[in-house]
Amino acid sequence: MSERYVLGVDTGHTGALREADHLVRALAAELGLHAEADVVGCTHHVRDGRRPHTALSFAVPSERAARAAWRWLTENGHGGPGTGTIAGPGDEEGGRDEEGGRDGEAGRPGAGPDAGTGALLGVAFGGERHGPDDLAAGAAHAAAEHRARTGGRAVLYPGADALTGVLTVARLLEVSAVNRVAVLGSPEGAAAEARLVTGDHVRPEWRDGRLVLAAMPAAGGTLVPFEVPDPTPCCADH
Repeated sequence: MSERYVLGVDTGHTGALREADHLVRALAAELGLHAEADVVGCTHHVRDGRRPHTALSFAVPSERAARAAWRWLTENGHGGPGTGTIAGPGDEEGGRDEEGGRDGEAGRPGAGPDAGTGALLGVAFGGERHGPDDLAAGAAHAAAEHRARTGGRAVLYPGADALTGVLTVARLLEVSAVNRVAVLGSPEGAAAEARLVTGDHVRPEWRDGRLVLAAMPAAGGTLVPFEVPDPTPCCADH
């Protein structure tokens, strides 16, 4: 991948990973990052500060897009550092439902008890931080891991939508940003012709500069991703 501009966001999310995945997608759409073909959106486990939780990061090839996202998140925060909140365009005029989101839009960032519109958040971009100290630190941690490509579980990445059904490892590597498929108990990794049953849920992770999918042997000589579609809450180690 070419040079990336990485933005970290921390809402203090302590729910399940599937909810964090939803937040990654919803926030990317809210920020207009879905229009960037090469956007990579990740989740990151944060152990420092408040109780263990999940922070997010977004890498885009355009500094313009990263700066626009930073401005939106910080300028829509209420009261600046220490009191930043997610407040979507039109919140002052639009109503909110009982869940804390805008009317009929439970899928937008902010849906849920600790990631709702109006929830405190931290943001980090380059050397800049915004929001409560602990959340800003979590956002910086996520951004640093993603920028160094040493950590981060990818939810959005080039080719992710094509990884459905059953496909060979060679095909997976050809159509997506995944660099390698590592098989548990097999140091040499997956054979190119091995068939991967995706379960429509492929979450590679950054390891030593490469996007690696952890897989394990399954019935009929196939492979399956190590992470199942309905994972445990994020406070468990992963």
